[in-house]
Amino acid sequence: QAILCLCRSFEYSQKNAVLVPAAALGVGGMLLYWLRSGHKIKTIDMGDGWWGSGERPLKTKEDASIRPFKIETSDKEIEDLHQRLDRFRFTPHVEGAAFHYGFNSTYLRKVVAYWRNQFDWRKQVDVLNKYPHFHTTIEGIDIHFIHVKPSYVPHGRAVRPLLLVHGWPGSFYEFYKIIPLLTEPAKHGLNEGDVVFEVICPSIPGYGFSEAPHQKGFDSIATARIFHKLMNRLGFREYYIQGGDWGSRITTNMAQMLPQSVKGLHVNLVFISRQSLGRMICTMLGAYVPWLVGFTREDARRFYPFMQKNVYEVLQESGYLHIQATKPDTAGCGLNDSPVGLAAYILEKFSTWTDKSFRHQDDGGLESKYSLDELLTNVMIYWVTSSIVPSMRYYKENFSKDPYLGAHNRVGVYVPTGIAAFPQEIVHVPRLWAKDVYKNIITYTYMPRGGHFAAFEEPRLLAQDIIQFVQKVEQL
Repeated sequence: QAILCLCRSFEYSQKNAVLVPAAALGVGGMLLYWLRSGHKIKTIDMGDGWWGSGERPLKTKEDASIRPFKIETSDKEIEDLHQRLDRFRFTPHVEGAAFHYGFNSTYLRKVVAYWRNQFDWRKQVDVLNKYPHFHTTIEGIDIHFIHVKPSYVPHGRAVRPLLLVHGWPGSFYEFYKIIPLLTEPAKHGLNEGDVVFEVICPSIPGYGFSEAPHQKGFDSIATARIFHKLMNRLGFREYYIQGGDWGSRITTNMAQMLPQSVKGLHVNLVFISRQSLGRMICTMLGAYVPWLVGFTREDARRFYPFMQKNVYEVLQESGYLHIQATKPDTAGCGLNDSPVGLAAYILEKFSTWTDKSFRHQDDGGLESKYSLDELLTNVMIYWVTSSIVPSMRYYKENFSKDPYLGAHNRVGVYVPTGIAAFPQEIVHVPRLWAKDVYKNIITYTYMPRGGHFAAFEEPRLLAQDIIQFVQKVEQL
């Protein structure tokens, strides 16, 4: 009888061993479902749009084909450029002005002489065409992009799609030095883990070889939707995205719009505009006791003195923004008519946004980071496509709807996020503040050097950070 009781007790304990965890799992599952249903992730409505000329056709279906595209030039185009460069009217600069008044006119003379007599646009067109270019029509306008696949994929390595998005006054050309590092990392000594990318790099509509919108209202939300459609059209259901400048805002909007499609977001500029009493107190205390408010020592070094770095320097560098956010077409007329004016306007940003101290140099420090061929190739992309005006309108369209660029910050980014904080970026945003928007920061890197045009200036540093970020995401 005692043995029978022991057997029954053993059977009962076995049943409990199965039933108790099963019950706990069921209750836990119901609780998780309840929590999720009550706290759904807020997203930006994808919506739809039409940016073609005239009314949207009601019956005709949009051409969804992917069409090969090649950049071309002509004798007529080059002759017209040379004639305009020959008519350049020189204005003497103020003695000792360096780049404090804008582009130094004496150095501009040197740039124009090189452009006219040594720069080979035909050769640079061949350089641009070394990667495959394409056009496809989305929401009524032709979207230009390059799509670069790895030439060799080591056995056992998966290829991850990565969308790279530029900003102003850059272009898809900014990524030409980083693309081989991402598509063939082992060949360039970046054979960490098993991360290999195929890169898709579009031109923002109105920039370069993407058609300019014909309707008012084309902002970063519309761009995010079009780029999601582009990736979908290329057959991708899940992908990584990366951006700086406007590219950062566009890719952030993409993550807020379709988080299920974005496997990971990497940015090298953070848009944070929300002000509050708590943040003001944090700013004041952070100068003296940074650890008390959650700032690191490096945050404090980059952030203070506050007025100098976050007010005076921003005001010095943001005059262009007020023009482009209000009356872009007025200033744009002169830039679209004069290649010299266009070069001065664009290249001044490649000086002071690369390193603020370059304002003190007569040549703006431009050739210490870039070659004149690289800089003028970017200018030529704007010149030959007459895209400076529509690129400037992008500020008008975004700021007229959202003057502080903070409305979308109320929608959190929950996809895995990597942030590369370059020391010479226009503003520094501590990780503590970035977390207000980016809720799932996987990596936050204080980059050792570099400024606003990270992929163009420090391609290897940026590539390493992207690869390390993706490695961590893949391990989640």
